[in-house]
Amino acid sequence: RMCGLQSDAGHRRPTSESRCDCHRRDRAADETRRCSLLVFLETTVLAAERDPLKPRVPDGDLAEAKKLTNPVAASPETIAKGKVLYEKKGTCFKCHGLKGASDGPFGKNLKPAPRTFMNAEWQKARTDDELFWIIKNGSPGTGMVSLIPSDINETAAWHIINYVRTLGEN
Repeated sequence: RMCGLQSDAGHRRPTSESRCDCHRRDRAADETRRCSLLVFLETTVLAAERDPLKPRVPDGDLAEAKKLTNPVAASPETIAKGKVLYEKKGTCFKCHGLKGASDGPFGKNLKPAPRTFMNAEWQKARTDDELFWIIKNGSPGTGMVSLIPSDINETAAWHIINYVRTLGEN
């Protein structure tokens, strides 16, 4: 009986029930692809945030954080400055990704995953003052470390926040 795969000489299946070597290799490759896809999906789901709307400012510090006000008015200039800081000195993109999709090269290994700034619901739920508090103090239980004053100053943080707000509009 001839194999369904054609070659110059053709080849025969050993019996009607068994498969030739080329079919075994194809089936093994299909299994490998399926397993790789499952591992990718499981990793993505497990690394994703369980509740993206949950505040990351600790309950005991939330009232203090709410007292802050963004002194840098959002404008095309301040947003552009925030983008440059986000992508360079602030190093935000390394975890949050260039477009705020939580897909930066370092963020892929963090559990929970970094915040996804593209989430419009999250953008509505979190205030500028909460974001500032996290940038200044870090976020307990996550990979987010304090960036003020080690990497940026307070004014730079407010510029970054103005830029981050634009990521939820896309």
